[in-house]
Amino acid sequence: MKRAVSISIGSSKRDKVVEVTLLGEKVRIERIGTDGDMEAAALKFKELDGTVDAFGVGGADLGAIVDGKWYTLHSVAPMARFVKKTPLVDGGGLKNTLENKAPAFLDQKIGDYINSRGRKVLVTLGIDRWGLSRAFADAGYETIYGDLMFGLDIPIAIHKLSQLKFAAALLMPIASRLPFSWIYPTGEKQEKRTPKWGKYYTWATVIAGDCHYIKRFMPDDLQGKVIVTNTTTPEDVAQFKKAGVKYLITTTPVMDGRSFGTNMMEAALVAIAGKGRALSWDELNEMLDKLGFEPQLQELN
Repeated sequence: MKRAVSISIGSSKRDKVVEVTLLGEKVRIERIGTDGDMEAAALKFKELDGTVDAFGVGGADLGAIVDGKWYTLHSVAPMARFVKKTPLVDGGGLKNTLENKAPAFLDQKIGDYINSRGRKVLVTLGIDRWGLSRAFADAGYETIYGDLMFGLDIPIAIHKLSQLKFAAALLMPIASRLPFSWIYPTGEKQEKRTPKWGKYYTWATVIAGDCHYIKRFMPDDLQGKVIVTNTTTPEDVAQFKKAGVKYLITTTPVMDGRSFGTNMMEAALVAIAGKGRALSWDELNEMLDKLGFEPQLQELN
């Protein structure tokens, strides 16, 4: 059996292990959280290096790809410094392959509902999900990218891809060197919710992006909204349902009541591919087509 392990600086309360068969290959998918302790994560990578088939970097990204340009997150790089043997991915491959399918999937499944309420999307952090951001823009959505608000607490909405690309070029060289905990909730902070930016949640028909960012600032009332995200636990689903969310779309498959992060699922694909390295986007797309992976829809209310 193959083994893919995501070591996350997120909360250990979200740990999960499942065993699945993909393309005829059994794989054990495992998440290990370190409650915000990046050094503990680095030591866990060191302990398991060479003993598992693939690693995922959870709760953080090694960097971001914006319109083909790579921005390294220097504050996260030390977390993976001990990895020498096992292939390691942070989910960026699936963010630019599988997640791109979400807007077309929405049109196919609930297009009439979205059109009746307006094709308007709030992407909580567009730089982190350039593929998804571009896919919504290409699908004719009015867009708001919340990078400055959700990431840096600057009350400015970004409306266009060109503005998002400019913001990345301007801010990433600085933001990438900030302590990661300043720009993303880690450990127990992932469980804390402080409603903010409510008018943008209200404006949007679709709210898309990282589940922790969506939950961190979401208002009590999300009546009729469509959420596009992943890494959802049953507790997350219950919270969205209570808030009145109409539809929840997870961009990664739901397994045993849980949709794992893109890093975890990409690590699983790397493990079963058995190439001993990360996969190219073309290779990922080929595997996704064979698996028939697509976003999954849940009607909550």
